[in-house]
Parts: sequence; C-alpha cells; structure tokens
Amino acid sequence: MFLNRIYYGIAYVIVLIWEIIKSTIDTAIRSAKGGKTIDPVVIDIKTDLTRPISQTLLANSITLTPGTLTIDVDSENQVLKVAIIAPRDVKDVIPFEPYIKKMLE
Repeated sequence: MFLNRIYYGIAYVIVLIWEIIKSTIDTAIRSAKGGKTIDPVVIDIKTDLTRPISQTLLANSITLTPGTLTIDVDSENQVLKVAIIAPRDVKDVIPFEPYIKKMLE
C-alpha cells in the first residue's frame, strides 16, 4: 500500500513536469500568434477527489501549468472553477487527477 502511494507520487511529479512543459510551449505559441488563438473561458470541472487536501493539490497543479488558473474550489460539491486561455477538453486540463487519487485517497 505504502509503496503504491510512493509510485503514484513519483508518477504524479513526472506527469506534472511534462504537462508544465507542454503548456509552456502552447501558451508561448498562442501568445506569439495572438488574435483568435486566445479565447479565455471559465469552466467548472467536476472532480472525483473527495479529500480537501487532494482537491487543493489538484487546484495548485492546475495553477502551476501556464494558461490555466484555478479560481475557486468547492470541496462539498467537488467542483473546481478554472480559467483557461483557450477552450479545451476537461481531461486535458486535469491529466494528473488519477495520480493524485491513487496517491492520497
């Protein structure tokens, strides 16, 4: 059990770093092009995470990736309000949620 949590913790860090790199490149390209490539939206993301610490870690991970910002965390309803630089799929915004779930829940 403990070793599984360590494994998923390491996997989470690797996926987070990879997502930060991808988001940095995407945001830089969108900023250079400007115009219609930047279309900021605010979306509600329903999460499977039940513990407040898990939700907070997910919210901070979203904020760390360029082009996204967590505005609000509703722990009771398990909803995150996230501002993103351009519309995209919810799973593209929170690819590290399964790792956090297996690490902390």
